[in-house]
Amino acid sequence: MTIPAFFEGLLYLILAVFFGALCIPPLVRGAPYVPVHKKRIDDMLRAAQITIADRVADIGSGDGRFVIGAARLGAQAVGYEINPFLVWISRLKIRFLRLQDLAQIRWANIWHVNFSGYTVVLLFGFPYMMKRLEKKLRYELPKGARVVSFAFTFPTWVPETAEKGVYLYINE
Repeated sequence: MTIPAFFEGLLYLILAVFFGALCIPPLVRGAPYVPVHKKRIDDMLRAAQITIADRVADIGSGDGRFVIGAARLGAQAVGYEINPFLVWISRLKIRFLRLQDLAQIRWANIWHVNFSGYTVVLLFGFPYMMKRLEKKLRYELPKGARVVSFAFTFPTWVPETAEKGVYLYINE
């Protein structure tokens, strides 16, 4: 059975609008999705020194790699992602790995999230957001909270350690 050309074209149009609505707004409002290599994820998790006592936030959680890594270390981990398609993929991965008790992904704009309840924050931000994010995290995080950034640094916050593009900051 073949689909008439009109309906086939209509189907492609509907799919394009649907996926465009899911993928384009995050690119306009947030950072683009760039997957981080597993080696760098391990470096970041090691730098954060995550324990089961930690509550971990991943800013711009993408496909959930950091959240899953932190949950595997026994920590409560929450990812914040603005792209609903990536939220859906992350949630499926977490369910498949049976990590729902420790990991969750929230569809949210990070500028509307209060990070005061977290002891560790992981992020792969972009230069245009780092100044504003530095102010937000320094204000909201408790003293001693650890922030680990990949590739990009905060403008005035001096890292405790910097190795292989992984920067560890301690909130004072």
